[in-house]
Amino acid sequence: MGNVLIYGEHAGGNIPKATAVAVGAAQQIAAASGGDTILALLGNDLGGVKDAAAQLGATKVVCVESADLEHETADIRTLTMKAVAEATGSDTVVFAATTAGKDIAPRLAAAAEAAIASDVTAVNDDGTFVRPMYAGNVFATVKLESDFKVVSVRTTAFEPVEGAAASASEDLSLSIEKPGNAVEFVKLDATVSDRPVLTEAERVVAGGRGLKSGENFTTVLEPLVDALGAAMGASRAAVDAGYVPNDLQVGQTGKVIAPTLYIGVGISGAIQHLAGMKDSKVIVAINKDADAPIFSVADFGLVADLFEAVPELTEKVKALA
Repeated sequence: MGNVLIYGEHAGGNIPKATAVAVGAAQQIAAASGGDTILALLGNDLGGVKDAAAQLGATKVVCVESADLEHETADIRTLTMKAVAEATGSDTVVFAATTAGKDIAPRLAAAAEAAIASDVTAVNDDGTFVRPMYAGNVFATVKLESDFKVVSVRTTAFEPVEGAAASASEDLSLSIEKPGNAVEFVKLDATVSDRPVLTEAERVVAGGRGLKSGENFTTVLEPLVDALGAAMGASRAAVDAGYVPNDLQVGQTGKVIAPTLYIGVGISGAIQHLAGMKDSKVIVAINKDADAPIFSVADFGLVADLFEAVPELTEKVKALA
C-alpha cells in the first residue's frame, strides 16, 4: 500500500486549475490503493504557494526549495520528483497532462524504470486506467504492472476536489546532484494577456484557416472574444499558417479544453482538432461549408460567411452587455 504523489505546478505565486485536477485524480487512485495523497511543490521561493496548496484536498503537502528548482527545467525536476517519491513512500506519481507534465512524466518513468499511462481520462475501481487512442475514437483500459507507476491525467476529465486543508505540511531537504549535461535556463518569453487562460476559460472562441490571415484574427475574431470575455484559440491549420502563435492551438497536438461555451469560426473540424474540444458543454460552429465535419459535433451551427456573421454576432453580444 503505497502513497500517491502529485506534481504541483505553480507559477507567479499561483496554482493553476490543472494541479487541483491532478489532486482529484490522485484521490481516485489512492482510493483504489489505500494510500495517502501527497502534493509536492518544487521551487526556489515557494512563499504563499504553500498555503494555497494546502487547500486542494491532498492529505499532505511536501515542499522542496532549491535555487536549481527556480525554473521548469525538466531534468533536475525529474530527479527531484524521484527522490521525493522515495522519501514519502509513494509508488505512484501523478502529473496533469500539461506542457510541464508531458515534459517530466516520461522522463521520470524512464529514470525509475516504471510503467506509464499518459493522458488518462478515468480511473477504475480495480486500479486500471482508461486513456484515449486514435484522437479519442478508441479508449484503452491500461494496467500498469511495475511496482512504481507514473500517470498523467487529462485536465478536462477530472474535477478538482474541494477538500479540507491538508493535515500536514513538510519541508524536505534533499541533496540532488545536478546532471552535468543539464539544460540551462536562458530566458522566458511569455505571452502577456488580460484574457482568461485557454485551458481554464469558461468560454473559448477559436479561429481556423478560414480567417485567411493573422490580421483577421485581430480585426474580426478578437472583438467577439473580448465581447464574450472569452479566451482565444486556434486550429492547427491557422497556427501552421503563421496566423497566431502555437500556444493558442487546440487539438490533439495542442491544448485539450472543455469550456462551457466553444465557438469555432472558420474551422473545418479535422479529427485532430475535434479531439481537443469535443467535450465542451456547448459547441457553436460558424462555417460557410455546410459539409464541414465540425457540424457533426456542434450543438448550434451557422452556415454563413464568417466575415459577415462574426461582426454581426459581436454587435449582438455587445448590445446584451
